[in-house]
Amino acid sequence: MYSEETVRIIKRLQKARLSLMKDRSFYAVLLFHVRFSVDPMCETAYTDGERIVICPDFLEELSDKELEFVLMHEVLHIALNHCSRTKADYDFDRFNKACDIVVNSNILYSSNFDPDAITLQKYGPGIHTTPTGEEGYLYSAEEVYKMLLDESESKAEANADQNGGAGFDDHTYWDYSSGGVDSGNDSENEAEQVRLQRIIDATEIAAHIAARKGNAGRGNIPLFAERLLTELTKPKTDWREVLQNFVQEEITDYSFEPPDRRMQDSAFLLPDFNEKDEDPKNIWFCIDTSGSLNDTQVTAAFSELCGAIEQFEGHLTGWLSFFDNQITKPERFESIDDVLAIKPVGGGGTSFKIIFRMLEELQDEMEIASIVIITDGYSIFPEEAAALGTPVLWLLSSSDAEPPWGKVARFADNS
Repeated sequence: MYSEETVRIIKRLQKARLSLMKDRSFYAVLLFHVRFSVDPMCETAYTDGERIVICPDFLEELSDKELEFVLMHEVLHIALNHCSRTKADYDFDRFNKACDIVVNSNILYSSNFDPDAITLQKYGPGIHTTPTGEEGYLYSAEEVYKMLLDESESKAEANADQNGGAGFDDHTYWDYSSGGVDSGNDSENEAEQVRLQRIIDATEIAAHIAARKGNAGRGNIPLFAERLLTELTKPKTDWREVLQNFVQEEITDYSFEPPDRRMQDSAFLLPDFNEKDEDPKNIWFCIDTSGSLNDTQVTAAFSELCGAIEQFEGHLTGWLSFFDNQITKPERFESIDDVLAIKPVGGGGTSFKIIFRMLEELQDEMEIASIVIITDGYSIFPEEAAALGTPVLWLLSSSDAEPPWGKVARFADNS
């Protein structure tokens, strides 16, 4: 059982989270994934990457607005994975300072540069600019850390006086033994995907809330999150050219449905010429998530689809599946939001045959106009007859794979 004091503290933290939902929804959504804890032994507050922990005495000193800043500060450390990015040979004090500069500057950016948004009465305004005088949101923690290493001691003291007070939170609970990110461990790769997806979800929700309120832009979102979403929707392919060339080649110029109206009273029916639909519709996108593709390549493939929708300004519609040696049931999409709501799965071997087995199963209930398979191409290609006459475009991240049939285009995976 929690004590009455602990319950009261937790309720205040929850109230602050709900308050953030009104005007700082990006942070509030991230906070819903974080547990709150109380630690009378710490002096202020801290995060270990999973929890936000606060000292009861420190909490009592904070106004509601100051508490919101503390929660935004800690949850950005989690979102930016600062707790696991410290390398063994780092100067911990400088790296901790670099992380605070980046976090506070992003909060400042998302608060329309209101200095009160990053100020605690007892500690003063939070540090937010680099040694060069630029805002920290323009850089990563590692880049700011290098700047701090390069500056002289006298300059560091001068910058500290001009740049606000020291960080208020305790970073000693961070994982200094991990040696930094990018270990390649499967569980860590999975955790990284979860972290990125939470940022994307929070960004999209904040954008929707801002749009409903009639606000321009994405609304109260840190720059790093805007950049992440931009990267996700930045294709390396000119989809307007690729898809229009691919789809239009497969459209027949004439059809008996409807017949030529000029012959409607005749005993004979003649086909009428169709106007070509410039909007590609009912395309089934299949994204390869097999073990042969790393996270960067899968993200690049995902970006291609999001970028295609953006290039066609919402007029591209269809279905999305993910496949390795299994395939997910096609899920309908009509917007980037729909695509981002579909969670990638996979990690096994690669089989193209399963795509066409599912096509055979679903051909009576789905009017699939064409199939776009986004893959590295490293698997055995089935016979063309397996496509049942459905046009297929192979969008390949590799330069050496050569499908024996279908149309082929290539994109850069940046891996």
